[in-house]
Amino acid sequence: MEKQYLEESGGFINEQQWKDFLAERLNEEIPHNLLLVPPDFTRGHSFGGVITQYIYERMRDKCNVRILPAVGTHMQMTAEEKHGFFGPVPEDVFLEHDWRRDNVDIGRIPGEAVSQATGGRYDRDIDIQIDRRLVSGEYDKIISIGQVVPHEVAGMSNYSKNILVGLGGRNLINKSHMIGALCGIETILGNVDSPVRAIFDYGEECLMSQIPLTYILTVTAQQHGETQLQGLYMGRSRELFKMAACRAAKSNITRLPKKVRKMVVYLDRDEFKSTWVGNKAIYRTRMAIADGGWLLVIAPGLKMFGENETVDAAIRQYGYCGTKAIMELYGQGVFENLEMVSAHLIHGSSDGRFNITYATNPECMPEADVRKAGYGWMPLDHALKLFHPEDKSEGYYTSGNGEEFYFIKSPAIGLWKAEGNKQ
Repeated sequence: MEKQYLEESGGFINEQQWKDFLAERLNEEIPHNLLLVPPDFTRGHSFGGVITQYIYERMRDKCNVRILPAVGTHMQMTAEEKHGFFGPVPEDVFLEHDWRRDNVDIGRIPGEAVSQATGGRYDRDIDIQIDRRLVSGEYDKIISIGQVVPHEVAGMSNYSKNILVGLGGRNLINKSHMIGALCGIETILGNVDSPVRAIFDYGEECLMSQIPLTYILTVTAQQHGETQLQGLYMGRSRELFKMAACRAAKSNITRLPKKVRKMVVYLDRDEFKSTWVGNKAIYRTRMAIADGGWLLVIAPGLKMFGENETVDAAIRQYGYCGTKAIMELYGQGVFENLEMVSAHLIHGSSDGRFNITYATNPECMPEADVRKAGYGWMPLDHALKLFHPEDKSEGYYTSGNGEEFYFIKSPAIGLWKAEGNKQ
């Protein structure tokens, strides 16, 4: 058995290194039908696109290859996004996952196991559905590709999450998000083990063992404004995921000397079109912002709240009004079958601890809509003139009026904490 991981302790893994590593493992056993399950366009720093392209090009003459992006509840990728993320892979190679229609039941996680995982905070059964193509028998090898990075629901992203949520159904998506909210985002973020991860582990170990599945896990970091590969892991064991998660904790968690009064986060125009995805700017920075502080999210591409009409309408109706208000609505059954929305609204609120302002193009996301959702608003042009985000790298700056602020350009790739923070 070849070594299952590639790490560079003092630097980054270059293209030839990761290609050689994958080539050796891809040659071990050639399948007849290969299904690749990469992340979607919103995981732009994952290396998932170039790795998927490489595997496709290497294997397309040896077997039948199809690509099924793990979009979860996100919008389907456009042809332009596919080309930008995966390169010149033919359109007919791609399949689409619809989280509402394409799933089959593979089993149930009993309420007792859920209660044990959550410390009694949630004790309902969870029915598990995944995309029918994973269990149809038509693919004799399935490779799940994705990035391990701090995550607001799972603690660390990827591994079995890429299948159970990325190609999963409504039941687990809803309940896992709500469990994350009930157990507390700040106790989960950046941790290898979490209540939601324990539930994913149950699904992987007890319900998915017959799927011919291999994981490729990446850990990336930024250097001089470019995303670089720091770790590459290929296999199926939980220990391999733990190795990747430990490396991600070192590479992707930034510890600041003290909490900051002003945080400015820039969201890439093409990557972040909704607050459903863009609120990573809130999740990943909340433990670094001082009480009474201010978070400005500069979002030139923002045009919606949810990634589909149902979720978008619910966010517009209830807004990011705080944990207490959302939990009261949740107790009244308002979010029945939409628990992921109630969890998202909780995660997207500071509960009054600090102020949140979105800077948007008013023609795409009007001021009135942003304020109704519970956030402050600033015109995009004004924010761009004040902070010049496209010219900045991450770090401390001083504004024209002498105020210090901390700037982040890629919130999806990390987690920021202040030293002394207990979580």
